[in-house]
Amino acid sequence: MHREEATEQILEAKKQKGLTFEAIAQKVGAHKVWTTAALLGQHPMSAEQADTVVDVLDLDSEVGEALQEIPLRGALDHDVPTDPTIYRIHEVTQVYGTTIKALIHEEFGDGIMSAITFHMDIEREDSEEGPRVKITYNGKFLPYSWG
Repeated sequence: MHREEATEQILEAKKQKGLTFEAIAQKVGAHKVWTTAALLGQHPMSAEQADTVVDVLDLDSEVGEALQEIPLRGALDHDVPTDPTIYRIHEVTQVYGTTIKALIHEEFGDGIMSAITFHMDIEREDSEEGPRVKITYNGKFLPYSWG
């Protein structure tokens, strides 16, 4: 089974059962962001986690096997995303990427924020202007070195 097919089955079963990603994450015993990324094909799950998903969603074992495969991370259909939500995240990086880089370098020195040892959270904040999206990136600083 191709990973994309497993994702389609997962999303359809999630919809039919009326489950949220957070509810599935609680069953899996992992953070909702990590679990959602895994269900969408961006992280491999352990056999136990994959079995839990298959049980919760009443899916075939082939889906569980696909959930355990090492993914091709970051693969999008286009260089510049066309989905409006994903594009806006891309736009934030286009507008503020150099600012983020400058501030990281000023605070930490020459290096990067790791996307390997990385945590993220997404929260809703209610305000007088309406709901706001709060995204927190938390990555380990890795200094550049050579020699």
